Amino acid sequence: MLRAIPATLMRGGTSKGLYFNAADLPSNEAARNAVLLAAMGSPDPRQIDGVGGAHPLTSKIAVLSPSDHPDADVDYLFLQAAVNERQVSNSQPCGNILAGVGPWAVENGLIAALQGETRVRIRTINNGSLAVATVQTPGGIVEYEGDAAIDGVPGAAAPVSIEFLDIAGSNCGSLLPTGNIVDKFAGVEATCIDNGMPVVLLRARDFGLTGDETPASLEANDKLKSQIEAIRLEAGFSMNLGDVKAKTVPKMTLVSPPRGGGALSTRTFIPHRVHEAIGVLGAVSVAAAAALPGSVAASVSKASAGWRRMDIEHPSGFFTVDLELEKDGEAFAVKRCALLRTARLLMRGEIYIPSAAWSAA
Repeated sequence: MLRAIPATLMRGGTSKGLYFNAADLPSNEAARNAVLLAAMGSPDPRQIDGVGGAHPLTSKIAVLSPSDHPDADVDYLFLQAAVNERQVSNSQPCGNILAGVGPWAVENGLIAALQGETRVRIRTINNGSLAVATVQTPGGIVEYEGDAAIDGVPGAAAPVSIEFLDIAGSNCGSLLPTGNIVDKFAGVEATCIDNGMPVVLLRARDFGLTGDETPASLEANDKLKSQIEAIRLEAGFSMNLGDVKAKTVPKMTLVSPPRGGGALSTRTFIPHRVHEAIGVLGAVSVAAAAALPGSVAASVSKASAGWRRMDIEHPSGFFTVDLELEKDGEAFAVKRCALLRTARLLMRGEIYIPSAAWSAA
């Protein structure tokens, strides 16, 4: 017999996924993952027997609960359900799905709404980082409609501003996990950085590319994908991530000079599909790398000296990051990191899970 679980389908930034109250899911991790795979319809390239959208960006999950952390209201666990594999990964956070956490928390009573705006303090369980999301709550009710637009999403919506607190090195232990601004893997120069997301930056031209290729053309380039995966596996050990063969990090970002007036252009492997835009924390890490003199990103960036706001170009447009970096001796520290996202409530109710998923664990 099918079993019903309360769930909310939301768009967060340029991603889409299911949001759950942790209390409504099995406490056992294996059982929980079996249920979530069934909810998404994985493994299946079309995810036809679930609500997943047949792409990593639409096969995402947020598991939420009240937080016992003194500086947080909500605990947020991000889970990535693979499309073609029986796998649920917690190896990375997701800043796009994070955009929906604040609105969900207010609507589900995890924090009381204030008049006008409500600040929601969020702890990301994946890496322990803290963020503050400001949600529009006129009349004490979450407002999803507005005039804020982000590239990669049609139309406009209410703004959700997000400020990240002390995220540098949250996954790998330091902003520059290898201790170097530039490393070489398989003879190719790379900058490895972790400003909320482990990212390896590579020059597009070092692979014979211009940097303005479409995601589809990059995905069809088997030789390129093989080269990038070999670098990713080697870089994983150098970034303190260990064997990343079965992990979704680090992300691999090709950088090139800007074409639309931004600071630099990006194409990001996540890690085996190519992002139609760029992830929130991925963009934050790219911006931090571009601010580091001598980095691979800085070598192609057109950002002016002393900048605090950087437009990162991606296949769907721009991603704007506000970031302050300071140098302490030979080390660099991130003083502030903030950005603007939007979210939309799509559907709320119950998702039905086959009994076999409950017994599979």
